[in-house]
Amino acid sequence: MKSPFIANLQPNEVHTGVFLVQFKEVRQNKAGAPYLVLTLADRSGELDARMFENAAESVDTFDRDSFVRVKGLLQIFQNRPQLTIHKIVPVPDSEVDFADFFAASTRDRDEMFAELLTWISSVTHPHLKALLEAVFADEAIARDFRIAPAAKSVHHAWLGGLIEHVLSLCHLAKFTAAHYSDIDFDLLLTGVILHDIGKIRELTYARGFGYSTEGQLIGHIAIGVRMVEEKLARLPGFPAPLRDLLIHLMLSHHGELEFGSPKVPLFPEAMLLHYLDNLDSKMECARRLIEKDKLVEGAWTAYSHPLDRTLLKKRKYLEPEPAPPAPAARSGGEPPASKSDSPFGEKLQQALGRDR
Repeated sequence: MKSPFIANLQPNEVHTGVFLVQFKEVRQNKAGAPYLVLTLADRSGELDARMFENAAESVDTFDRDSFVRVKGLLQIFQNRPQLTIHKIVPVPDSEVDFADFFAASTRDRDEMFAELLTWISSVTHPHLKALLEAVFADEAIARDFRIAPAAKSVHHAWLGGLIEHVLSLCHLAKFTAAHYSDIDFDLLLTGVILHDIGKIRELTYARGFGYSTEGQLIGHIAIGVRMVEEKLARLPGFPAPLRDLLIHLMLSHHGELEFGSPKVPLFPEAMLLHYLDNLDSKMECARRLIEKDKLVEGAWTAYSHPLDRTLLKKRKYLEPEPAPPAPAARSGGEPPASKSDSPFGEKLQQALGRDR
C-alpha cells in the first residue's frame, strides 16, 4: 500500500507512512532522557515530529536525509500539526520512489527553460544578449538552472523553483519597466535572469535541500558574480561601465547590508530588481504558509519567521458560520412555553399587532 502524503494526513489519527528526514536533532527532557526532534517531508510538504518514547534505541538507526517508516499520532500543537512518533525504522533507498519525496514545480522544467530562452532572445542590447547566451550555452549551468530550488526553505523551495521564480520576475519586470519611465528594460531583465544564478552551486538538491561547502563559505551572491565574470572574461568587447552596472544589480538585490547584500541598490533598475525579488518571494511565502496551514482550525496561520507575522486565511474567514443545531425535541411532559405564554412574549405579540 502506498504511503499517504503529508498534505492528506488528518489530525487526531494514528498514521503510518514513509518519509524523508529533513532535520534531526537529539534533545534532553528535564529528567535528562533523550528525545528526538525531526522534520519529516515528502513532495507535498513538511511535518514537525517528536519521539519521546524509545528515542535512545532509535537515534542511531537513521540520519538526516534518510528514508524512514514512521507510525505516530498526528495532533495540533501550538497551532501547528505535529506527529508524536511511536515507532520509526529506516527504509532502504531501493524501496522508495524518489519522485514521492522531492517537491517539484508543477510546470515542466524544459518548457520553462524554453520560455527563459524566449526572454533572452527578446533582449535588444547586443552585449547583454551575448552575455546571457554565453551563460546558458554552458550545458552544466543550463542543466542545473532547470533543477535548482530558489531557496532551501523560505520560498520556491522545490526542484525547478529557481527558474520558476526567475520567470515570474521576468513578467513583473516587463510590467513595471513599462509603467516607470527611463527604466532600461534590457539591463533590468538581465539582472533578473542572473541575480540568483549562484544558487545552482550554493544549494545542494540531489536529495534533501541544504547548502554546499562553497555555499556556506561564499554564498550565492559572490558565487554568481564569479560565474558571470568568468563569462565576461570571454567577451572582451563588453563595456566596463555596463559590466559594473550589472555586477551592482547582483550585489545589491537583497536590498540591505544586514540581509546579505554587499551594497544597497544605487540606481533605479537595482532598486526595482530588489523590490520585485522581495515581492515575489514574500507572495510565494504567504501562499505556501496558508496552503500548509489547512489542517489548523481558525482563520489565522501559525507565526511565520520569514514574514514576521501570522496571516489571515481569507477564504476560511469569509466562510459562512455554521447554523446552530436545532433544539432537541422533548420526550413527554409539557411543551416549551412560546413567547406569547410569557409576559414578555405577550407584550411582544401585542406590539407586533397580534390582534390585527
